[in-house]
Amino acid sequence: MTDHPPCFGIVGWKNTGKTTMTARLTRELSRRGLTISTIKRAQSGFEIDQPGTDSHTHRQAGAYEVAIVAPERWALMHENHPGEPEPPLDDIVARLSHCDLVLVEGFKEAHHPKLEMRLAAEVHTPALHESDPTVIALAYDSVPSDSHRLPAFQRDSIGTIADRVVVSCGLEAYRRPAR
Repeated sequence: MTDHPPCFGIVGWKNTGKTTMTARLTRELSRRGLTISTIKRAQSGFEIDQPGTDSHTHRQAGAYEVAIVAPERWALMHENHPGEPEPPLDDIVARLSHCDLVLVEGFKEAHHPKLEMRLAAEVHTPALHESDPTVIALAYDSVPSDSHRLPAFQRDSIGTIADRVVVSCGLEAYRRPAR
């Protein structure tokens, strides 16, 4: 049995609105009283500190982990050794402080429920939901008229999408009251 909070994913191909959806869901769910953490899958070689900063100097000097601590926030950077694999998502979730829900952007192969971001005009990109049973809903810039086997939402329907997230993660108390 795990003490980890539930995870809900936002997946899709490049430039489909994953980051915007993650931010909008974070705002909506936080407004409802949930404590939200997020994890984003990044391309290799990303940088979070810049040359000239003390943390960058520490990292460039060979520090395996660098913590930056201030009254407002703290961050921990970890350098993988050459050949060290990317850590599994569960290992990253285990490092998070207590929260009610983790929104995960990317990590298409993970086994938590997911919302697939789609562009109506992108008919040639593979539909992730066709091969991934953990995709439970779709969000479009403009929902096409053809039928789907899954619920399909217009991406601006944040309240309705947030309701789908809380129900799928067993957090029904945070669902909007029926009108």
